[in-house]
Amino acid sequence: MKMIVGVFAVVLVAAGAAGGAMWWMKSQEAAPGAEKVAHAEPKKEKKSDKPAKYVTLDKVIVMLKRGPNETTTHYLSTDLVLATDEEGEKPTKEHLPLLRAVAVRSLSAYTLAEASTMSVEQYAAQLNKTFNASYASEEREKPFGEVMIGKLIVE
Repeated sequence: MKMIVGVFAVVLVAAGAAGGAMWWMKSQEAAPGAEKVAHAEPKKEKKSDKPAKYVTLDKVIVMLKRGPNETTTHYLSTDLVLATDEEGEKPTKEHLPLLRAVAVRSLSAYTLAEASTMSVEQYAAQLNKTFNASYASEEREKPFGEVMIGKLIVE
């Protein structure tokens, strides 16, 4: 009788250990998926349910800064696209002269060598950073979300 109880106890402990191992393995598989959902949720919160509007700022032409040994003048021409929503469309259009001046001031600091090596994403990031700083220094709310590059020519 003691032998049967002993074998039953060993089988019961082994079954419990196997069940615990299966539960632990399932919980480890679910954890990465839960992290993905947790990371995906904030992105959904940032999206506006309002339709996107795009305001263009065409033909921003900038004379690039001359390098130490450069004798010729070089230019950068870009078209900017400002992403906003319906509420921000009108104020963004009203701010276009200011945005042009800020963009020219920012982009004219580059030499041809610097401007030629930058990617479109780098230009957009630099302009977004400059616009954010400009609105922050004036303590005004920025009426658009981000600026994108519609066209870029460096010559």
